[in-house]
Amino acid sequence: MKILIALIMFSAIVLFHELGHFLLAKKNHIVVTEFSLGMGPRLLSTVKGETRYSLKLLPFGGSCAMLGEDLEDTQPGSFLSAPVWGRISVVAAGPIFNFILAFILAMIIVALSGSNITKILEVTEGSPAWEAGLREGDIVTSYQGYHVDLWEDYYVYWYLNSTEGETIRLTVERDGNPLEIVYEPQQASRYLLGMYRNSGSMEVTGLMEGMPLADAGVQVGDVITSINGTAIGSEEDYNRYIEENPLSKDPVTIEYVRDGLTYEAEIVPAESTYYVSSYSCGAENVKASGFSLLKYSFLEVKSQIRTTIQSLKGLLTGGLGVKDMSGPVGVVDAIGTTYEESKDEGAAVLWSNLLYMAVLLSANLGVMNLLPLPALDGGRLLFLLIEAIRRKPGNRQLEGAIHFAGMMLLMALMLFIMYNDILKLV
Repeated sequence: MKILIALIMFSAIVLFHELGHFLLAKKNHIVVTEFSLGMGPRLLSTVKGETRYSLKLLPFGGSCAMLGEDLEDTQPGSFLSAPVWGRISVVAAGPIFNFILAFILAMIIVALSGSNITKILEVTEGSPAWEAGLREGDIVTSYQGYHVDLWEDYYVYWYLNSTEGETIRLTVERDGNPLEIVYEPQQASRYLLGMYRNSGSMEVTGLMEGMPLADAGVQVGDVITSINGTAIGSEEDYNRYIEENPLSKDPVTIEYVRDGLTYEAEIVPAESTYYVSSYSCGAENVKASGFSLLKYSFLEVKSQIRTTIQSLKGLLTGGLGVKDMSGPVGVVDAIGTTYEESKDEGAAVLWSNLLYMAVLLSANLGVMNLLPLPALDGGRLLFLLIEAIRRKPGNRQLEGAIHFAGMMLLMALMLFIMYNDILKLV
């Protein structure tokens, strides 16, 4: 069921994108030779007028093939026979329709569930944040110079750009008035064993290089079973022990199990410094109707567009890797996971979460297609804009070769991402 829902959602988003190309092609009297959903061999096909409508085997992607689109063909009805601004409108229509779809879906979400702004939940009294004037209930409108409309804006920027120890700069709204908050975070220290674990488990999933557990020979997959003779059977036991016996520079004896055998090691926890922001914030839901419904729907789409741009920036700067990207397989899995996690929470939550995923994917598809890269709509727009500025066409053969090379690279990247998606599922 979850795969079927995911495929329907993904296909609908792609179909709406191609519908944009289709409608603007018709508007500019360009012959659409085939309008298809999916890729590969045709499963179903029918011809109406000058256009073949097809459903293809692989439920990913789609196309709006136009007469003479990839040829130097200027016969009436061909893509090149249309005025340059007409061709620009045809190419731009796909991504624009994705933004339109995202806005329509966002209106449904906001009408059903409202929207989330960023609210200060707690400020440590006497801390630098408190002394700078930050108070519980303030609404965050800017973080580190990055404009914040919604909670997602704050969270995504913090997650991708936060640098420990940097000066904290906030703009908040209190009683309708803006306030600037600037302060230095407090430095603190704690003692660590140096391991990563999955929530609820004492199995070691990762080790910090140069930290005590790694130096003692503990390996990924080992399971911590006791500390200083106290049995540790769960994460709850571990948290209770640390709360009652905070780690310090004093040695501790741990026991761990590997391949059914129990090992013991004496280690000295390592001191680690960190910075405390002295405040916590979270999402506060606001209901919307009338003009505010349009406003918050626009802000939801804007937020998803900015999230995509921030993610692309993370890929370029090294904050994210190719392994963090997802192709069609990963997208379908993410939609399916959203369905499975939401179906027991009621129809309203289920549909809100699925619609939210659709907004994210539609806005993401719109942004990605506008990138000025060969084979994408953005790459084609770049050549068309150059043609419009120069008032004469460029070298068609060179442009075609560039788009073909771009398509080959894009297909290779998609195969690599799909391979990674499958590995994640396995």
